[in-house]
Amino acid sequence: MAAKFPSQEWADAAKAAINDSPSYQEAAKTWEGDFYFIVEETGEIIYMDLWHGECREATYTRDAGYRDPAFTISAKRDIWRKVLEGKLDPIQGLMTRQLKLKGNLIQIMKNVKAAQELVKAVATVPAEF
Repeated sequence: MAAKFPSQEWADAAKAAINDSPSYQEAAKTWEGDFYFIVEETGEIIYMDLWHGECREATYTRDAGYRDPAFTISAKRDIWRKVLEGKLDPIQGLMTRQLKLKGNLIQIMKNVKAAQELVKAVATVPAEF
C-alpha cells in the first residue's frame, strides 16, 4: 500500500528502507549530517538524521523550527516525484537547480554514492503523490 508523500507514514517507511539497505550503509559509513527535505508548494518537511549509514530519525513536520539541520533541500512536488521515481538523479537535480540546497555542497559532492544509495533506498517505498 502506498503512503502519501510527504507524511509521517512515508517517513517511517523511508527510515525502515534506509536502515534495511546494506548498500546505503556501506556508501554512507562515514556520512554525518541531517536534512530537511521541503516541498515548496506546501512547506511540508521530512526531517532525516543520517549518521554513519543509519537513519536515526525521520519525522514529518510543517514546523521549520523543528530542528536546525546541516542541510536543507527544497523542490516542487513534481521534482520530488521525479527523484523518488528514479527519473532524476539527486546530484543532477542539485547541479541543475531543480533541487535547491542550503548547506555545504562540497560535503555532499564528496558523498555522491551515499546520496544515490539513499534515493535508491527510499525509492522502494511506494508513494502516493
